[in-house]
Amino acid sequence: MAALTALTANAAARQARPAPPTEATAPREAGEPIMAIVSIKTQQVTFYDADGWILRAPVSTGTTGRETPAGVFAVLEKDKDHHSSLYDDAWMPNMQRITWNGIALHGGPLPGYAASHGCVRMPFGFAEKLFERTWIGMRVIISPNDAEPVEFSHPALFVPNREAIAAAPAKAEALAREAAEAAKTADEAKKAAVSATRETASLTSSLRKLEWLKTRADAELAYADKALAAAKTDEAKARAEDLKQKAAAKAAELGNQLDIAKADAKSKLDAAAVAKEAAKAAQTRKADTAKAASEAKLALEPVSIYISRATQKLYVRRPTHKPAPDGGGIVFDATIEVPVTIRNPERPIGTHVFTAVARNDAGLRWTAVTIDNADDAKGALDRITIPQDVLDRIGPTALPRSSIIVSDEPLSAETNYRTEFVAVLSNQPQGGFITRQVTPDLDVASGDLPSDGGFGFFFQRNNWNSQNDFQRNNWNAQPNFQRDNRNPQIDNPRRRGGQGYQDYRDYNRVQQGW
Repeated sequence: MAALTALTANAAARQARPAPPTEATAPREAGEPIMAIVSIKTQQVTFYDADGWILRAPVSTGTTGRETPAGVFAVLEKDKDHHSSLYDDAWMPNMQRITWNGIALHGGPLPGYAASHGCVRMPFGFAEKLFERTWIGMRVIISPNDAEPVEFSHPALFVPNREAIAAAPAKAEALAREAAEAAKTADEAKKAAVSATRETASLTSSLRKLEWLKTRADAELAYADKALAAAKTDEAKARAEDLKQKAAAKAAELGNQLDIAKADAKSKLDAAAVAKEAAKAAQTRKADTAKAASEAKLALEPVSIYISRATQKLYVRRPTHKPAPDGGGIVFDATIEVPVTIRNPERPIGTHVFTAVARNDAGLRWTAVTIDNADDAKGALDRITIPQDVLDRIGPTALPRSSIIVSDEPLSAETNYRTEFVAVLSNQPQGGFITRQVTPDLDVASGDLPSDGGFGFFFQRNNWNSQNDFQRNNWNAQPNFQRDNRNPQIDNPRRRGGQGYQDYRDYNRVQQGW
C-alpha cells in the first residue's frame, strides 16, 4: 500500500508539472507585432499584435549570476549576422539589441533551462523568421513571471481627435515649408548683417583718418595765426598770411569731408543696426518655425511616456528616424521632461505598460501589462495626474503603438538620446546586466547633430540617473558598494519604495560626487 501510494503521488507530481514551452503560431492571419513579452519563470517569449498573441517559442535566459534583467526595453538595433564582442566572437544570428551594453534577443542553443550570459536565446529558425517582422523601437517586456496584455480603459489614457489626426500630415508639410523659408530668410538676413558690419568697420577706419587729418590742419592754421601775429616785417607778414590762407582752406576742406563722412557713417551704422535686428528677428522666427515644424512632424509618430515614482518625473520619447551621429540606432526626441504629481508617492506603484494597439470608435484601444504589481494597473493610473499641457501637446494626435509606462524605477543608464525607454526592476537579479560595461558617456549638446531639423534634443550625459552608472567590468573602486556583484541599493532584494529610494538617491549623490 505504501509503495502504491508513493507511485500515485509521483504520477500526480508529474501530471502537475507544466509542459515545457514549444513553438506555436496563432491560427489566424497575424498583423504587425507590437510587443514581445519574455517570461523568465516559464522560459518563453510571446509576440503580440493588436488582436493578441501571434508567435510563441521557448527561450533560454541568463543563468545564475548572469541573470537576464527584468524590466521594460525596446529594440534598439538589428544585426542579421552578429558576433559577440564580449564572449569570444560568439555567433548571435538575427540579433535584436535591447540595451547598448549587450543584452539582446538572438538565435542560440536552448538546453531547456536558463543558460545564457544575460541575453534571451530563441530557437534559430524562430529568430530568423521573426527578424524581418520586428522594427526599431518595438517594445520588449521581460517579466519575472508570466504576463500578458489585457484590454484596458482609463480616463488618463490619450483620447485622440479625429480632425487633428486627419489634418496632421498637411499641417506638418505646411510648417516644414514655412520653416524652410524662415531658415532661408534668416541666412540672407545674417549675410546682410555681416556685410553691413564689415562696411561700417571700414567707415570707422576712414573717419579716424579724416579726424586725424582735420586735427592736424587745425593745428597748422593755429600755427599760421601765431606766425602772422609775430611777424615784424611786411615780407614776414605776407608769408604768414599766405600760410594762414592755405591752412584755413585745407582745414575747411577736411572739415567738409569729415561732416559728409560722419553723415554717411551714421546712415550706414543705422542701416547696420537695422540689419542686425532683422537678422536677430529672423533667427528667432527660424527657431520658432523649426520648433513648430518639429512638433508637427513628431505628431505623426507614436509617442511614449514614462512616469517614474523614483524621480517624480514624466518623460516623453518620440522617434525622429534620424540615424544616431555616433552610429547604431536612431535618435529619439526627448524635449519633454516635466515634474508629475503622484498621490501617496511614498507607496510603491508597481511597473505597468499601457499600449494603444489600434483605433476604435472611442479613439484608441488600449492594453495593459503588469510585471510588478505593487498596485494594480487601474490603481496606478488613478494615483497619477499628468500635466494638462503635456496632454494637449501629444494627446490629440496620439496614434496606435503609443504607450504610457508607470514604474517605481528610475530610467536606466541605458536610456539616452538613441533609445526608447529602458527601465530595470531593482527587486530582481540583474547579473547579466551589471557584469557588462555600461554604455560610455556621450556628451552631445543640443544642435550638434547634423541637419537636426530643429528638433532641439534634450541631452544629458546619457541621462545618468540610474542604478547602473557606476558598475563596469573589473571595477575595483569602492568595493563596499558591490554586494555579491549586484546593485547596491538592493541588499534586500524585496525592499521597495520609501526609505529604500532615499538610500538610492543618497548613493547616487555620492556617485555623482566622484
